Amino acid sequence: MTEIRKNGNGEAEDDEASLQTGAAGVSALVRFSGELSTKARRTRARFQKKLALNLRDAFAAEGCDARLRPDWSRFWIEAADESFLEPLARTFGISSCSLVIGECAADLESIVRVGRELFADKVRGRTYAVRARRSGADTFSSADIHKELGAALNPGATVDLDNPDVTVFVEIRDDRALFFEDRLEGPSGLPLGVQGQALALMSGGFDSPVAAWMALRRGIRLDYVFCNLGGTAYERMVVEVTKILADRWSYGTRPRLHVLDFVPVVEAMQERAKPAYLQVVLKRLMYRASAEIGARIGAEALVTGESVGQVSSQTLTNLRAIDGASDLPVLRPLLGFHKEEILVRAREVGTHDLSARIREYCDVSQGKPVTAATPESVAEQELAVGREELDVAIAGRRTVDLRALRPEEMAGASLYVRTIPEGATVIDTRSLRAFDTWHWPGSEHRDLVDVQNNFKDLDRRETYVMVCAEGIRTAYLVEEMQREGYEAYSFLGGGPGLRRFVTAGAR
Repeated sequence: MTEIRKNGNGEAEDDEASLQTGAAGVSALVRFSGELSTKARRTRARFQKKLALNLRDAFAAEGCDARLRPDWSRFWIEAADESFLEPLARTFGISSCSLVIGECAADLESIVRVGRELFADKVRGRTYAVRARRSGADTFSSADIHKELGAALNPGATVDLDNPDVTVFVEIRDDRALFFEDRLEGPSGLPLGVQGQALALMSGGFDSPVAAWMALRRGIRLDYVFCNLGGTAYERMVVEVTKILADRWSYGTRPRLHVLDFVPVVEAMQERAKPAYLQVVLKRLMYRASAEIGARIGAEALVTGESVGQVSSQTLTNLRAIDGASDLPVLRPLLGFHKEEILVRAREVGTHDLSARIREYCDVSQGKPVTAATPESVAEQELAVGREELDVAIAGRRTVDLRALRPEEMAGASLYVRTIPEGATVIDTRSLRAFDTWHWPGSEHRDLVDVQNNFKDLDRRETYVMVCAEGIRTAYLVEEMQREGYEAYSFLGGGPGLRRFVTAGAR
C-alpha cells in the first residue's frame, strides 16, 4: 500500500497508486507563450532566463512564498498556497498555468488508476475529455492515454471532445505523470525587457495606459513621460494610473515617470500660434520633449495612445505632420482600435476606473481645429512658438521611481492604515480568486464598484478598512467616504501589504 497525497485539503489516505504533490503545499506547471518556442535556441534561452527573473521579482513584490524551478519547455513552481497565481497571470511571456492535483509513475496502468481516482467524482453525470501530452515515455502514446483513461472514466459520464464540462489534463515528464484540471490563462506576449526600452507618453486617460500595456506585452521595457497641463491634482491621478502599470505589469523592471510642467508651454502656444493649429502644435512639442528625454535615457522609440480618426489631431494627415518633431520612431499600438475596444482592454489592465476620473486636459483647441495640416505649416507654427518655454520644461523635469513610490505619498497619509483597528469592519474588494486564496479573518468580500455606489448604506458608527489589490483604488473610495463623515481607511499596500502585516505579527 502506498500513500496518496493530494493538493488543496491536505488530507491523506491509503491506496495502491502513488500520487504526490509538491512538498511546499501547492505545485504548478507554467507554460510559455507559443512565441518562445519558435525562437532560435540561444534566443529562447535568453528569453526564458529573463522570464524566470521577472517571475521571481513578481513573487517577491507580492510577498508570495513560492519557488521557481526552470526547465527547457516548462517552469515548475512550488508554493505554500495559491497566492502566486495572481502575479503570475500578469507576467508577460506566460501562456497558462495549471495546479498539479496529483502525480504518479509514468506507466499506463498507474495513469489510468490514479486518473480514475482523481476524476471519477468530478466527471460523474457530466461531459469530459482527456488531453494528454507526452515527453520521455516511449512504451505508450498519448492516444493510448486518451483511450484507456477515457474508457475508465466513461461509466456515469459522457465524452465530449469539443465542449466538455471537465477536461482531464495529463502531462508525462520522463518517469512521472502529472494531472491537472484547470488552466489559468496568462497574458502571453514576450518576457518584459527582451525588446529594449521605449518611452511612453502618458495623459492618464483610457488610451495611453492601454497603449503602454500593449508595448509591455511585446517585451518592451518602458519609462513614462507626463506633460502636465492641469496642476498637482492632475499629476497625482496620472501617477496613480501609471503606478498600476508599474506595480502590476512591470515585474523585472523599475519604470520611471518623467514629469514636465507644460502649462507655460501651452500659454506660449496660445499667444503665438494660430488657434486652428494649437492641437497639432501641442502634440509636436510633446513629441519633441519626449524624444529629447528618450535620447538621454537610451530609449529606442516613443509609444503613444493615438488611434487613427479618434480626434481631430489624429487624422492620418495630422499624424504625419506631427511625427517630424521626433527623432525617435513613434509606435502606436492602438492605431486600428475603436474606443469600445480600448475601454474593454482598460478594464482588463486595471486602469479603467482611475482613468474615468481624469478630465480631458489635452484639448486646447480654439474654434475649428485643422484636420489636414502639412508638415511645413505645423513646423512654421511651432517655430513661431519658439523653444524657450519648452527648454525650461525639459530642464526642470522631475523623475519618479514608480515602484518605490508609496501610496500615502500620492494620496495623503490620512487615507491609509498599516494595522487593522480593533473592531473595524474589513471590506475586501480584490478578485474573488485572491480573496478565496487568503483574506483577513472575518472580512467581507464586495465588488469595488458596488461599494462605491452604495457605501452610504453602511453604518456610520462603524470603522471601515478597505482592501484592494494594491492599495490605490480604495484610497479614492475612502477619500469620498471620509468627506461624507465615515471613519474609513485603505490598507497600505493592499492585499499584499495586509498579508505581510499578518506574517510579521506571527513571527
